[in-house]
Amino acid sequence: MSGSPDDDELEKLREKKMEQLREQQGGGADAEAQDARREQAEAQKQALLRQYLTDGARKRLNSVRMSKPDFAEQVEQQVVALARSGRIQGQIDEEKMKDLLRELKPDSQSFDIRRR
Repeated sequence: MSGSPDDDELEKLREKKMEQLREQQGGGADAEAQDARREQAEAQKQALLRQYLTDGARKRLNSVRMSKPDFAEQVEQQVVALARSGRIQGQIDEEKMKDLLRELKPDSQSFDIRRR
């Protein structure tokens, strides 16, 4: 009875299912590699920050992170970019960090509320 149309369809379905499973497993390995790259980049960024920021500057940045995590991430990216381009001489202390935060702070918007 082998070779009947039902057997052929069943075999095609099995092959298709096996191919889907292989693709899913391959996608999992790719996601793991991407996670590993992301973790490695984060570790490199933290190492650069430890190298170029004093304790006071790191504490100030952590304080900013508590209230504005996105802004703190932007500041970290800026410090890393400056470090990689060689534009940081010595370390960034708390005063320099304050200046950097002021420079990068988005312009505060004022709201005028008028009563009618």
